[in-house]
Amino acid sequence: MTDESKSNIKKPDNTSKELKEKPDKQTQSKTKETIKDELKETDKEPESEDSIDEQEPEETIEDEQEEPLEETSESKESEIKPVKAQEKKEKTKKQDDKGKDFKYIVRISSTDVDGDKKVVYGLSSIKGVSVKMATIIADNAGVNRYVKIGDLKDSDIEKLQSSINNITEIAPIWMFNHRKDYETGKDIHLIGTEIDMRLRDEINIMKKIRSYRGIRHERGLPVRGQRTRANNRKGLALGVSKKREP
Repeated sequence: MTDESKSNIKKPDNTSKELKEKPDKQTQSKTKETIKDELKETDKEPESEDSIDEQEPEETIEDEQEEPLEETSESKESEIKPVKAQEKKEKTKKQDDKGKDFKYIVRISSTDVDGDKKVVYGLSSIKGVSVKMATIIADNAGVNRYVKIGDLKDSDIEKLQSSINNITEIAPIWMFNHRKDYETGKDIHLIGTEIDMRLRDEINIMKKIRSYRGIRHERGLPVRGQRTRANNRKGLALGVSKKREP
């Protein structure tokens, strides 16, 4: 039994040691070669630095390309400013083109009319004159409707004033603002301050007569049949008040 067991024991192989040793020699040879290659590369390092120096201008070129973009934004802003300045100059030129005889304010029927407005819209700024009434006045005076009032001559303004004074003869009756006058019974068209004065006088007459409308005016209640239960409620006593039980 002992002989067989001894025979089964593996003996160390010298071949394995030799194999291990051989790669070590190869690695040593390789390391020597790599060291030589590294030495050669170190000798070539200055060439690599030159190549780096040659590549650096490319980055500077990119930087130079980026700078004009900022300049373009600044140039746009600089272009916008002259445009605004030109617009202001054009506006001032338009104002200067009005001429020496241009009238910025025209006095018609005791009201100041803006001279920059056209005839139709300038006359409509007078109290009691609508746009339709202004067209009738301008056509009767022989003045262009769409010319600025400031450009009109004094003779044209006098024609407009005379047509306003004779408006009851020019305009149709259905356009009048005061029909069946209390004193005369005629149909009249009032303009300017005459409207307020005539209205005040007629309200005072109704109060003296003690008519229904006059009493409603005195009490500050709606005159023309409006409801008062929900609307036109004034004073502190708002809401529903319950009756007190005796």
